[in-house]
Amino acid sequence: MAVRNRLGETDVFEYRTSTDTLLHLDLILGNEVNTMTQYEVTETLDVTGQNCPMPVVKTKQNLDQLAEGDVLEVLATDPGSMSDIAGWAKTTDGVELVDQVEDDDVYKHYVRKTE
Repeated sequence: MAVRNRLGETDVFEYRTSTDTLLHLDLILGNEVNTMTQYEVTETLDVTGQNCPMPVVKTKQNLDQLAEGDVLEVLATDPGSMSDIAGWAKTTDGVELVDQVEDDDVYKHYVRKTE
């Protein structure tokens, strides 16, 4: 669903029935709806079957081991990981959420280490 915000710009909302929540994409990926940024995955972390807070905890642990500029792909089955990892990345220095993709029952997160 698209609506106009107070500045007359179009905001995009997405309803995910798997979590019965209304997500405002601006809160997750910034002011722009993601248009697939160019990146190369350095390492993949599989946290499928694990629930909060483990996807975020293990993402941080693995990202700490990577070099600046590296991109970690995180595979999760917890629908809450979409907002959890987005919120963590937004409030953590040295971390950039590059992309998030819902692919069947797997949520893919792409996180870049920036420092």
